[in-house]
Amino acid sequence: MPVPVPQQRSVPAAETSHGDLTLLVIEDDPAGTTITVPELSAAAGTRVRIRTARNLTEAARLLTDDVDCILLDLALPLTGGGAGPGTPTTDAGTSGSGTDDSGALPEPVSERAGELAALTHVLGIAPQHAVLALTAQDDTELAAEAVRVGAQDYLFRGELDARVLSRAIRYAVERKRADIAQHQLTESRLRAQENARLERGLLPTPLLDGSDLSFAARYRPGRSRALLGGDFYDVVRTPDGTVHAMIGDVCGHGPDEAALGVELRIAWRALTLAGLCGDELLSTLQQVLEHERQSEEIFATLCTVDIAPDGRRAGLCLAGHPAPLLARHGMPARLLPYQDGGPALGLLPRARWPRRQVELGGAWSLMMYTDGLIEGRVGTGGSERLGQDGMVAMVNSRLEQGLAGEELLEAAVAEVRELNGGELTDDVAVLLLGRDPERIRRWGGSAPRSHPASSVAGRPLGVQRPPL
Repeated sequence: MPVPVPQQRSVPAAETSHGDLTLLVIEDDPAGTTITVPELSAAAGTRVRIRTARNLTEAARLLTDDVDCILLDLALPLTGGGAGPGTPTTDAGTSGSGTDDSGALPEPVSERAGELAALTHVLGIAPQHAVLALTAQDDTELAAEAVRVGAQDYLFRGELDARVLSRAIRYAVERKRADIAQHQLTESRLRAQENARLERGLLPTPLLDGSDLSFAARYRPGRSRALLGGDFYDVVRTPDGTVHAMIGDVCGHGPDEAALGVELRIAWRALTLAGLCGDELLSTLQQVLEHERQSEEIFATLCTVDIAPDGRRAGLCLAGHPAPLLARHGMPARLLPYQDGGPALGLLPRARWPRRQVELGGAWSLMMYTDGLIEGRVGTGGSERLGQDGMVAMVNSRLEQGLAGEELLEAAVAEVRELNGGELTDDVAVLLLGRDPERIRRWGGSAPRSHPASSVAGRPLGVQRPPL
């Protein structure tokens, strides 16, 4: 029995009042009699408007954004201006076995796929719309199959009345909205998980096997919910026993800056393992920066330290970056000289970066950091910045408390955040290298291979990842 629906003109979105629902009925009904859809109470503020289409071609023309739900007769024929290109078709002489032209086995096909061809087409052209399937009273199996394929609900012709249809429309619309929201949430979670795995994979794994130096690091991106920022660092040990450490900062805080920081870090590691250091290495890194940056205004600061195999001296290069902090055993921490530093990478095309020799001594700790650590606000109203002098005083206070290694970095970053009155807006990267002859003697002249990164006080650390 055909579905009786009124013949009405299309209702533009501008004419539809707030809260109204528009139903598109797709059914080949030559009689064109009326189906009753009541207006809901004024409190609900909702009424149902009806559009009709006699075939799928007409339905595609009437399927505008203001349509909320589609009522599709599963008995609708696909002939006579039906589905158009791409509509699924069935061949009565074809079974579910065999192969296609490529020789691959076909996907399993439902025995009733032909009866659902119209529904499959509608779902393809209206992925954001709720769909109700209309079928015969005794065909429960086909109705259930329609829901499995993608319809929100089904109705039987014999039970169709105003109350049932009105309730089914609202239910289908809300279920479709919930399905779309759940799908978007799932996609967002998967994308976030993929991004997190990618960013974790891009974080450095220090190569310190065979070294007797300790290592600890802390990293906090300034961007909300990000794992990587424009700051970057790395530590590697070359075959001659020299430990090379680097920390840098790309200006800006977005994903492009984070990506550029990763590129510079990887380039630095490759160049270091290839034997470059000092001015030659930084000149090459500047070429990498110039080729990879998004604009000529982008630059990066950098600090590199090359610690001799005996651990008692180092070469220091500064490219517009704050000088490291050195604390010798029994002495307060102090900043290393920065007068001989060169400009940031990307500022001057033919710049030079002199390498300065620094005496470290027997037992020491060397802290390298980005400017996010010293640019946090302090004082009443946050009118002043911590600055390097404030950082030195803060670190010395923690050293007097006996903190070292991981505990020292954790306390320093926590205090900077507290003084700032909350999260820092800039990226923060801090790494700490140290040498403790007593610890070296306890391990028979070298650090245990299972703990290449340990604190100056002898407590094992391990490589630190940013807090998630």
